[in-house]
Amino acid sequence: MQKAQKLGLGAFVLLMGASLLAMRPHPAARAADPKITAAHLKLASVSTASRRDVDYRLLDARLKQLMNKPAMVGLAVGIVENGRITFLQGYGETLAGSGDPVTPETVFRWASTSKGVAATMVTKLAEDGKLDLNAAVVNYAPDLKLPAGNEYKATVGDLLSHRLGLYRNAYDNKLEEGQDPSFLRASLSQLNATCQPGTCWSYQNVAYDASSEMVSRLTRMSYEQAVKRYLFNPIGMSSGSVSMAGLQSNRSWAKPHSGGRRPEPIVDTYYKVPGAAGINSNIKDMALWMEAQMGEMPDVLDAKVLDTVHAPYVVTPTERGRLRKFLERVGTAWYGYGWRSYDYAGHRIVGHRGGIKGYRSFILFDPQKKSGVVALWNSDTWQPGGLEFEVMDQIYHLPFRDWLELNKTPAQSIAAVDAEPDSGGPS
Repeated sequence: MQKAQKLGLGAFVLLMGASLLAMRPHPAARAADPKITAAHLKLASVSTASRRDVDYRLLDARLKQLMNKPAMVGLAVGIVENGRITFLQGYGETLAGSGDPVTPETVFRWASTSKGVAATMVTKLAEDGKLDLNAAVVNYAPDLKLPAGNEYKATVGDLLSHRLGLYRNAYDNKLEEGQDPSFLRASLSQLNATCQPGTCWSYQNVAYDASSEMVSRLTRMSYEQAVKRYLFNPIGMSSGSVSMAGLQSNRSWAKPHSGGRRPEPIVDTYYKVPGAAGINSNIKDMALWMEAQMGEMPDVLDAKVLDTVHAPYVVTPTERGRLRKFLERVGTAWYGYGWRSYDYAGHRIVGHRGGIKGYRSFILFDPQKKSGVVALWNSDTWQPGGLEFEVMDQIYHLPFRDWLELNKTPAQSIAAVDAEPDSGGPS
């Protein structure tokens, strides 16, 4: 075991070294530090010693019961307590009826949970002086045209927090018809503004992907290359990718299914807006991403970046409506830069959901307690969404609630009312 760990560390150091050499022309890069590399490798391992609040036997039993529900195919779950990964487990199959098991190494699509990656990447570039979050979005994403010339008024921050003055999910339908996203961003100018930029909130995918355009222009590389270089490689997310080819190149990857467990064809529609919905990874790497967002990797994401992306910029009252079955504990809901935040039973929690045809995801954590949960699954059902609050209830030692609705009949369940359109959002 010790020899295997040494070999793994050596391979990781070599990967980091190669990545950092390639980063030399870019001031945003930071020097390699073997101690930091070793610390990241440690964060990737499961620590049973860090388990404090979650009843893992109960959790496992609940998840096995969940997998008996007719809409479930495959599921991967990761939990972090006290800044360390404490649970990584796969359930079900990558393809219904195949017998091919989901494991912690199985890769899924993140869908709209990807927005936190784009916002973090842009904010990291801002910290390095590459852009100004308060400057007009047109300075960095010339493809984006808004009604009434509002691209000169809307800031980069308005883009990242969905405050562009557009109607909800503008032109997602045209994107799904196969139209070019750059052309669609330019065509947004033909719409009527719903409000002045910065004054109202409305969820976007096509417009939001101006974030990936910014990243590519400022780093002079593809969005995927930039995300891997500045975020995924330093964090240690070896399975992270931003394309359909990146998904399918893995030995184990989850195939999409309908809510009736029927396999669905995989399409690249939302990979064409990678800043909005293009990320893939396994559950281990998603848990590592959550650790980095908790502040456990300050060499990659420092407190200033995290405070900026997680800040509550705009209240989103419709989110409480969407989460109405949890209103016993969910209070005010906000949106930051690619991240949602909530008052949950008096605690501030941060997260996001993602939904795309055949895939669902979520990430939810308490930045102060450095504890939270991530999940990925490959069917069109939102029933597993209750898991995030069951885990947070255990973390906070709150009375048990059957948020997964495992003990209700389909007629009694209200899980379906929280379902979202088959697209990169809203989430």
